[in-house]
Amino acid sequence: MLKGKTIIVTGAASGIGAATAALAVSHGAEVIAVDLNEPSRSLGRFFRADLSDRASIERLVGELPSGAQGLVNCAGLPPTRPESLVLKVNLVGLKHLTLRLVHKLADGASIVNIASLAGLGWNSPEAKAAIVAGSDLDFDGVEAFCAQYAIKGARSYFFSKEALVVWTMQNRWTWRDRGIRINAVSPGPVETPILKDFLQTLGARAEEDMKIMDRPGRPEDIAPVVAFLLSDASAWIRGANLPTDGGMYSKLLCDMHGF
Repeated sequence: MLKGKTIIVTGAASGIGAATAALAVSHGAEVIAVDLNEPSRSLGRFFRADLSDRASIERLVGELPSGAQGLVNCAGLPPTRPESLVLKVNLVGLKHLTLRLVHKLADGASIVNIASLAGLGWNSPEAKAAIVAGSDLDFDGVEAFCAQYAIKGARSYFFSKEALVVWTMQNRWTWRDRGIRINAVSPGPVETPILKDFLQTLGARAEEDMKIMDRPGRPEDIAPVVAFLLSDASAWIRGANLPTDGGMYSKLLCDMHGF
């Protein structure tokens, strides 16, 4: 499926990023792994970078080779971390890396953003106002933005994923002249090192959701969907957000609309 492609994967040291990198290698891709921590097993060339830091991203962009056919934006922080740091990594740094790197991607490349079921509320009036206001958010303005829009605690994670879903949709045709497409995948609860952070943050709400599901997801449930979006088979899918959550998204939609 990915034979001969070069795929850049951020957050490749653990969780969904590690599973995606491993699957891409098994399908014949050359993987460029990006993370703060070096992966425990070799998944290709490794580049260390801090996506909360503009200078680190600029260094990374300068070091990465040209011609990659895929970029997976998987690096992210959980809602238990400081809100300004969550926004810097999950949204501002992700967008900055993508926009600075896109000129080095090959024509026909695929960008896949790992969003979340937590981004479901992107179309609420409150979320829309903040998303519009933060569309040009830069590293230096994150703290003031969080204070102005009352983005505290777990709200930082939800907002980062809401804004990421919208940004993905908005850029569906941005690089169409080069055949570069962008899509998102929204996992539900997944057994990764940060699952405990979500359960800690959401408490009884998360416990109830977990009872409804037959099981939490596994990174290996998400990686094939990412691989499909990286492959040529998804060439006409643009600006989509694919829920990959064992049916939880459909359950929430039915509840919201009274079905």
